[in-house]
Amino acid sequence: MKIGYPCINRSIGCTSGRTFRLASYSDERLEETVRGNLRCLHAILRENLKGSILFFRITSDLVPFASHPVCTVPWQETFAETFQEIGRFIREHGMRISMHPDQFVIINAKDPGIVERSVAELRYHATVLDAMHLDGTAKIQVHVGGVYGDREASMNRFASKYAHLDENVVRRLVIENDDSRYTLADCLRIHEETGVPVLFDVFHHQVNPSGEAVAEAVDLCTATWRPKDGILMTDYSTQMPGGRKGRHAESLDPALFEEFLAETAPADMDIMLEIKDKEKSALRAVGSACRDGRWFRPARSGHNDVD
Repeated sequence: MKIGYPCINRSIGCTSGRTFRLASYSDERLEETVRGNLRCLHAILRENLKGSILFFRITSDLVPFASHPVCTVPWQETFAETFQEIGRFIREHGMRISMHPDQFVIINAKDPGIVERSVAELRYHATVLDAMHLDGTAKIQVHVGGVYGDREASMNRFASKYAHLDENVVRRLVIENDDSRYTLADCLRIHEETGVPVLFDVFHHQVNPSGEAVAEAVDLCTATWRPKDGILMTDYSTQMPGGRKGRHAESLDPALFEEFLAETAPADMDIMLEIKDKEKSALRAVGSACRDGRWFRPARSGHNDVD
């Protein structure tokens, strides 16, 4: 079991998702921005290692406009050595990586233009992970998409579009249950049709349930992951007290998190904390998880021995 958080470290003083306006695009500006983003990503991973935070979601903004026609820089080649260096660091320290494209990536859309742009964005994400030479356990997670007034037709359209995706995308793609449209049961049905693994979002399951208890849901999702996919990825959060329904908590409630760990034992999983204060909650969660026999203990603690 590895614990992580998404995209932004709030204490390190840099961002790996710096971008700029499309109107001010230039090849030189893109290269400068990507160079800084990659430098910060490596710094975040080194900092995470110090706290035994071994799961991280890389921002989709790592290479701005990468899937847009304006981008003509061969960034995969320009930064090949840096991508490989980061990938080596990830592998050497037993880390796991994921990515999560924005909500505009909808492969079951009725509009062919939206589908085309969505596929281009998925190719970009797959290329980032391929450039780091990461294996198939590094995943790209997406939602099923829109319902468009006909759930069955929309689920079938997802399956049809999925069947035509590039192999380097398919080997990494997973779907997650969401908080309003597609339940866990819907995602499991799509898995039966396509074989796509199902990532379990605990909070979405609470907000948009389909009847399964959490332990059962974890077992059902685990069965959709093959050995080459790695162990189940799970998104974890809780309701913000006093916030609108579905709003994620600002910080981890250790007691609730430990209840979740106890409820799901002995099923193994890597847990992404979708909680607002990012690495602070991840460090608390590591403190809880280290008392759990499933927790992945890094070979090196990472205090003075991190490059």
